[in-house]
Amino acid sequence: MSSEAKATESFVEKPKSLAALRAGIQSGSTKATDLAARYFDRIAAINPRLNVYLSLTRERALEQAARVDEMAAKGDPLPPLAGIPVGIKDVLVVKGAPATAGSKILEGYRPPYDATAVARLEAAGAVLLGKLNCDEFAMGSSNENSAYGPVRNPVDTERVPGGSSGGSAAAVAANMAVATLGSDTGGSIRQPASFCGVVGVLPTYGRVSRYGLIAYASSLDRVGPFASNVRDAATLLGVIAGQDPKDATCSPAPVPDYAAESDKPVAGLRIGVPAEYFAEGLDPEVRAAIEKGIAALGAAGCSVKPVSMPNTKYAVPTYYLIATAEASANLARFDGVRYGYRSPASDTLSDMYSHSRDEGFGAEVKRRILLGTYALSAGYYDAYYLKAQQVRRLLAEEYLRAFNDVDAIVTPTAPTPAFKLGEKTGDPLAMYLADIYTVTASLAGICGVTVPCGTTAAGLPVGMQVLAAHLNESTAFRVARAVEDAGIY
Repeated sequence: MSSEAKATESFVEKPKSLAALRAGIQSGSTKATDLAARYFDRIAAINPRLNVYLSLTRERALEQAARVDEMAAKGDPLPPLAGIPVGIKDVLVVKGAPATAGSKILEGYRPPYDATAVARLEAAGAVLLGKLNCDEFAMGSSNENSAYGPVRNPVDTERVPGGSSGGSAAAVAANMAVATLGSDTGGSIRQPASFCGVVGVLPTYGRVSRYGLIAYASSLDRVGPFASNVRDAATLLGVIAGQDPKDATCSPAPVPDYAAESDKPVAGLRIGVPAEYFAEGLDPEVRAAIEKGIAALGAAGCSVKPVSMPNTKYAVPTYYLIATAEASANLARFDGVRYGYRSPASDTLSDMYSHSRDEGFGAEVKRRILLGTYALSAGYYDAYYLKAQQVRRLLAEEYLRAFNDVDAIVTPTAPTPAFKLGEKTGDPLAMYLADIYTVTASLAGICGVTVPCGTTAAGLPVGMQVLAAHLNESTAFRVARAVEDAGIY
């Protein structure tokens, strides 16, 4: 990193790989209980500065770690994530732990069950450290919308970590967890991964169960992992992916060994580069880093060719119509009646509804509820919501055509590196445009991986987005691994 970057406050520390940690636990040279204790110590030391964790699940974590140590002492084969400390974005429920979704309106709610992805992590031996800060109801691109304060980027604490899964990305970057889970509706895994210099995965829609995910926009929401390297991210996806009878949208397709797939060479793969993602508004340093990553893929034996995605310009308005419409319906359930925050200033039932929602929701959530309610209202549904769904179909078909000619598409993840705290909070449109390169894949339902591929002169990370066709995460991991192996970050 440059001297300018070193002058800023940084908490970056790369975790050991899953394989190295698991091997140490299996051999007995590392105790899972000691490892968990070290992570809790690090959280205690730096969380007051970064605001990454909202709550800890210490007792449950240490009990799980003790079970792993007992298995290792007996010489039993260990599950794939045995003893690995992980954090969970606070939109995924963990039994008995606070589930706030970053909102005051869920204050005091402790769910009586685990999300499927959480349960699968723990069944694979993972140690759950706690719940991670996020933009309220996953609505945001900077993690400044949380009712519990913003998360700071471990690379530079004066900058945002990205959103909405800012806590999940920052936890890995600062080694406050070896791996984490986040959610991605329009870029909420990929953009924070880019800003914090870690790997983030957008699985195909339906690849990972949404059971236990507090909903934002149900046709767009996805659960995915963060890790410090591509192979670890692939391992995590292999654990949480697969059919779930509790989620009717979950795909029954078999789950490949993603980690093994990521080891395969990329020579012969066809890589598409859409000109629309390199137009006006792209930071020159981001462009240079992505072009360096593309050159590295060419050097690894890939053929690089242009692809045309002319409908990309419609993606942001399309996304913000569909997502807000679904949000207005999903968030209607939070009314102060059954759980969470209830306003004390409530003389009538109608007052209780209006006061609880007005006091419980933050400004950005209210903005999106109003936008979505308007788009669904009588006289406007056909002009806005229905038209947006038709454009969504065009975007999906555009990707299908492109994937007939190429195996993967590479783009910048975000148009800029991490921006400063407060820089865009007064301009919602500017904040929404931070999602310009991520919302198209969200609308199309395809998969992708963000992988670090360089830094700016100020030492800020730049992420490359690798997109692949539906259920073709294996190819996305292979290409991302090739960029990682090129050593340009």
